[in-house]
Amino acid sequence: MAASLFAGHALLPGGWARDVLLQWDGAGRLLAATPGAAPPPGVDRTAGPVLPGMPNLHSHAFQRAFGGLTEYRGQAQDSFWSWRTLMYRFAAAVTPEQLEAIATGLYVEMLEGGYTSVCEFHYVHHDRDGRPYADDATLSQCLLRAAARAGIGLTLLPVLYQASGFGGAPAKAEQRRFIRSTDSMLRLLERLRPQCEAQGARLGMAPHSLRAVPPDSLREALAGLDALDAGAPVHIHVAEQTAEVDACLAWSGQRPVEWLLDHAPVDERWCLVHATHMSAAESARAAHSGAVAGVCPTTEANLGDGIFDMPAWRAADGRWGVGSDSHASVSAAEELMLLEYGQRLHTRQRNVVASETQRFVATAMTLEAVAGGAQASGRAVAGLAAGQRADFVVLDASHPLLDGLPSADAMLSAHVFASQRRCAIESVWSGGRRQVRGGRHLLHAEAARGLVAARRALAVTLD
Repeated sequence: MAASLFAGHALLPGGWARDVLLQWDGAGRLLAATPGAAPPPGVDRTAGPVLPGMPNLHSHAFQRAFGGLTEYRGQAQDSFWSWRTLMYRFAAAVTPEQLEAIATGLYVEMLEGGYTSVCEFHYVHHDRDGRPYADDATLSQCLLRAAARAGIGLTLLPVLYQASGFGGAPAKAEQRRFIRSTDSMLRLLERLRPQCEAQGARLGMAPHSLRAVPPDSLREALAGLDALDAGAPVHIHVAEQTAEVDACLAWSGQRPVEWLLDHAPVDERWCLVHATHMSAAESARAAHSGAVAGVCPTTEANLGDGIFDMPAWRAADGRWGVGSDSHASVSAAEELMLLEYGQRLHTRQRNVVASETQRFVATAMTLEAVAGGAQASGRAVAGLAAGQRADFVVLDASHPLLDGLPSADAMLSAHVFASQRRCAIESVWSGGRRQVRGGRHLLHAEAARGLVAARRALAVTLD
């Protein structure tokens, strides 16, 4: 049965349009987004401008539960690497029940923050002693159930992780829950494929990084993935830290992105997560490959990673999207705000990520991040157009920071740069179902209780 909603302003792939009638089918797929329409009798009107739902292209769900627990100086110079030591201790302790509770709470938060789908980069596979569960898909299934319960779209990316450093350095004890052989990974994908298809989730694979997957394993895993699904998304951490770049140069004589482009079939299926430290030549080559850059500004700031060179990437027509990664923040608008502010600090200019066709920077960023996030997701979530999922966010035009502004562009700008980033969201729809009403998810209280209980039980692991 078809459903409809009428919006005075809606952000379509080509820009803002007036008087838009959104129509979708019982499967949650848009049949039409018709501008210049007359409001049909009996069809509800939105409370304000409608935005396309934002795909979150990079998430480690379990890390949401230790937010705030690592914000102290543990050594003379703290960095990503000292933070990682604490993260390993947390990952070593989480149980399936706790992972599912944390992920459910997180995915509810994501919907409240304007995300309507998520790419879950999932690398905690085994029991706490490093042995596989009786059902090897146990922890992946926790994430599938959490996404279904919250009502968020999911791209599940089981992670291949085999080494502790470039050249196949042996894995460390604290990595025991992550480690898989290539054959084991391919069996897991075969096991998960029917369940993902039944749920409407997309299944891909994530070689964790060049330091964690030796070259032979990378080639074998990609060949095996192609045999299962030649269009499946492939995500990889790359060039996040300068120490990683230096180690890759010492191992191979090449920088990480350079090595990857020379030795792997990088194309539109790929998402290069972070890619913060690329040379100009690497950036141009990677952009021309068609791969998406997965930028995670709040996590990259939290970890002290550095600032992605967005002007160079966009100059080469590079595609990009945003992710919340370790979930220092769980707000689509806040990722966009910090992305733009980082570029302003780096270039000492304003409105850096605006474009020739979209002068309002919030509008330009939203459209580009939705398109790039959809490509990285491997799902039909590319915005308000026929054939895409009915994923959208409704802003509250009566909110004090939006009310009285002269245009939808200005309202979106206020949402990103002048509000508390969530307070102006009135409702969120995912797959044609309203999951958030009045800024609150239907499961808000219950999901929050589950996340808090899991965090209480796990916080002692960082004492």
